[in-house]
Amino acid sequence: MRADADTPDDRKTLAAQLSHWLAEAHELRLSAADPARTPRRQRLREFQAARLTHTHADLLASSRYEQAARFFLTDLYSPKDLSTRDAEIERVLPVMTSALPRSALHALLQAAELDALSERFDGQLIDALAGRLDAPLAEADYADAYRQVGNAPGRQRQIELIQAIGTTLDHLAHKPGLVTLLRMMRRPAQAAGLGELQAFLERGFTAFRSMERADEFVATVVARERALSRALFDGAPSLALPADQGATAHPAP
Repeated sequence: MRADADTPDDRKTLAAQLSHWLAEAHELRLSAADPARTPRRQRLREFQAARLTHTHADLLASSRYEQAARFFLTDLYSPKDLSTRDAEIERVLPVMTSALPRSALHALLQAAELDALSERFDGQLIDALAGRLDAPLAEADYADAYRQVGNAPGRQRQIELIQAIGTTLDHLAHKPGLVTLLRMMRRPAQAAGLGELQAFLERGFTAFRSMERADEFVATVVARERALSRALFDGAPSLALPADQGATAHPAP
């Protein structure tokens, strides 16, 4: 599909892809919802969220980048359950297909694919780690499981989606009047049972608008995640950034 296409057929295709990823994420969450796997999934996600917080601590401490960094950690990858947001999207998908700007639909599609891919990898990591998730998880055990699961192209796709979402949100955040419109939609959205979806979009657009430009932020996150993934596949026993990568990123305050 062309990036600039905006016809009814293109929108239907986009909606079908979004529905596919929402359904896959839902099924993967259901498969993890048993007494043995649920606490292990939660511990894994908490471990990975803590890793992201450590890797990008300077972005979280930056007055310029803190909002965007927190949005990535709490809305795109976090221990919390995203099923409410996904159910809202699925319920109003026919309306969204015609009402939302195509770029906003694309941002939701990218987020849904990232969510499904993360759920898929997390399920495989839970299987690989097994009982090691019943105690505090060691970095070396996580690194071993990461390599055992493998699929370097899939891991690169995760990072590509982070980059794509950041670029899309940066574009949307600077559309005149869009953030104001989302704020005006708060109460109507809540009354219609769409409060989580509205809040997700508003938080994303507001966070990226606060940076003025997101290119340095996105490039920093992507470079670090790629460097760490490569290091793990090359046999690194810890989740520390390679020294050269850690030294190259100095976000502005």
